[in-house]
Amino acid sequence: MPFEKDVLTTGEVAEICKVAPRTVSKWFDSGELEGYRIPGSKDRRIPLPSLVKFMKKHRMPMDGLKTTGTRVLLVDSDPAVIEGLGSIIAEQTDYEVSTATTSFQAGMLCEKLRPHVLLLDMHLGENEAQQVVQMVRSNDHLAMTRIVALSNRLTDGQAQGLKGQGFDAFLRKPFPAREALRIIEAMTSMV
Repeated sequence: MPFEKDVLTTGEVAEICKVAPRTVSKWFDSGELEGYRIPGSKDRRIPLPSLVKFMKKHRMPMDGLKTTGTRVLLVDSDPAVIEGLGSIIAEQTDYEVSTATTSFQAGMLCEKLRPHVLLLDMHLGENEAQQVVQMVRSNDHLAMTRIVALSNRLTDGQAQGLKGQGFDAFLRKPFPAREALRIIEAMTSMV
């Protein structure tokens, strides 16, 4: 069963991990699985990022976390990149592809779609790409979003420094479409 929620019940976690709900409660009560109790209730809630961290730590299969489809948001001010790369990704994969040409549109679509992978042009405008990255990284609902920088102007040294700025990967323009598909696949396997 795919989950699109950000916070899960112990029953949902049990279903994902293929264990009894009581086992999840024990993980929670021992502090092994991070979460919180609903005020005025004994009900427990587990944030999705906490569950992912727990599952990775214990080398549990992530199959139960798969969503209905990988969501990719392509943000670039160049209509040729949007049209060309967006079409290729949509045609050659089963990914749900959305596009934006401004940082404002990118922010709106990130909130609405919660993309798994954000392909972000570094040169949208003055500091606009960095503002989008900061918005994504500060939003708990977007904790699972992987951000790939796109640029034809960065030096190798600047590209190396992108990880410290909130990016997960870098693609130097122009790049073959298969390279973009490889990066998207690598980013989604990180979840």
